[in-house]
Amino acid sequence: MLKRVWATAVAAGSILVLASSTAVAAPSPGSDGVGDPLFPQDGNGGYRVSQYDVALDYDPAKPDYLTGDTTADAVATQDLSRFDLDLEGFTVQSVTVGGAPAAFTRTGEHELVITPAKPLRCGQSFRVRVRYAGTPGFFWMTADDAGAVHAFAEPHSASSWYPVNDHPSDKATFHLAVTMPDRPGWAVVGNGVPAPPVVRGGRKTFSWTEGHPVASYLTGVVIDRMTVHTGQLADGTPIVDAYTTGAEAAKPFEDRLPEVLGFLSSRFGKYPFSSAGGIFYPGDTGGGFEMQERPVYPGGVPPERFTDIVHEQAHQWFGDSVSVARWSDICLKECFATYAEWLWREAKEGHDLDADYRAALAGAAADPDFWKVPLADPGDGFYGGSYTVGPLMLHALRRTVGDAVFFRTLRDFLARPRGANASWADFEHLAAHEYGHDLTAFFTAWAHGAVIPPEPYLDPGTLKEKA
Repeated sequence: MLKRVWATAVAAGSILVLASSTAVAAPSPGSDGVGDPLFPQDGNGGYRVSQYDVALDYDPAKPDYLTGDTTADAVATQDLSRFDLDLEGFTVQSVTVGGAPAAFTRTGEHELVITPAKPLRCGQSFRVRVRYAGTPGFFWMTADDAGAVHAFAEPHSASSWYPVNDHPSDKATFHLAVTMPDRPGWAVVGNGVPAPPVVRGGRKTFSWTEGHPVASYLTGVVIDRMTVHTGQLADGTPIVDAYTTGAEAAKPFEDRLPEVLGFLSSRFGKYPFSSAGGIFYPGDTGGGFEMQERPVYPGGVPPERFTDIVHEQAHQWFGDSVSVARWSDICLKECFATYAEWLWREAKEGHDLDADYRAALAGAAADPDFWKVPLADPGDGFYGGSYTVGPLMLHALRRTVGDAVFFRTLRDFLARPRGANASWADFEHLAAHEYGHDLTAFFTAWAHGAVIPPEPYLDPGTLKEKA
C-alpha cells in the first residue's frame, strides 16, 4: 500500500513537499490450523519445522505423569506476531523463542499459543523450546499395570507427548531421548537409529535419531520390557526389532524382513531409509500401525497374517517416504500398501491376481455400500475403500497400462525429493503422463465415483483394449 505523507516547512518561503513511502505490514498471528478438510485445526500456519529434539523423563511407577523438554527448529513463512504449537494435556512450565522468554497461553483442545518477545520476520530461522510436565494427552497409553507405554497412532497422536506442528504436510527430522529408572529388561524404542544407552546415577537414557524427515503421526515411542534384536540388510542397513514379553513368537516371521524389503525394493525402488525393523507386542487388534522405519504390530503376526508385515513395510515407501499432502489423500498410502500384499501373494504364493480380482468383484458388485466412498476424497469416511476398492483399482490400472508402465509409474512417483508430500491428483497426472494417454475417464470411474465403475473399466482381460 502506498502511504502519502504531506509535510509543510516552517521556514519562510518554503513550499509543500510531497513524499511517499511504502508502508510495512504489521506482523500477524499464524493460523491455528492448516485447514485440512478433515481436521482443520491440525497443524499450524506461519512457519515450518526442520528438526525436533524431544527429551522425556518417565518413571513407569508414575504412568500418568511425564516431564518433557522439546526444542523445535523452524523458519517463519510470514511476519509473525505469534504462532501455535499443538499439545494435549500437561502444564506448560516455560517457553523460550530464540533463547528469550516468550508469553504463552492454552486454547481449544490442543493449541499452545506462543507470543515471542520480538516479532519474527518472514524467512527468519528460530528455535522454540517448551518445558512441560503432568498428565499426557490421550494417545500416551499405558500398556499394563507395570507402567509400560505405547504411544503411536494416526491421524494425530504426537501432540499427546510433545509440542508439534501436527500435520503430515510439515515433515521434520526427529531426535528422541527418554530417561527412566535403570530397570533390568526395560528398553525404549523409537524411530530411526539408536545410540548406546547412557547410565548415570541409577537412571538410563535411551536416544534415537530419525535423520530423514518424518510426518508427526509417524513418530512413536514404546517403553516396555523388551528383547531387542539387531541385524542388517544385505546393503548394511541396520535392522532393530523389539519384542515385548509374550510376543517372541513373531520373531520367525520378522526374520524374513530382509526378504520382504528386498521384494518391495524390486517393485518400488531402493529402500528409502537408514534403518529398518519392527516392534511386536501381545494384543487383540491384529494388523499393524504405520511408524517410520519401525512399524508396530499388536498381537504379533499370526501365520495367516504374514502379509501384515508386507503391508506395513510398504508404507515405508507409500506414506512415509512420500506422505499425504492432506488426509483426504489417504489412498496414496493405504491403497498401495494393500496392493503390495497382492503383489507379494502373486510373486511368493503363486496367486493369480486376475482370478483374485474377479472373485472380489463378484462378491462386491451388488453391494452399493462397498463403493459408496470415493477413493480420491473419502471425507469423514477417512479410510473409505482404501483396503477394499483400492487394490482393485490399482490392479485395473495395471491391466490398463501394462506392467512396464505401471511399475515405472510407481517408481517415478516415489523418486521425489527427500521429505516429499503428494496429492492424489499428483498420482493421476503422473500415471497419465507415463502411459501417454488420457486416463481421466478411468480415474473418474474408479477414484472419484461412488458407485461400481462401468463395465469398460472392470474386466482386466479387456481393459487395455477398451481404455
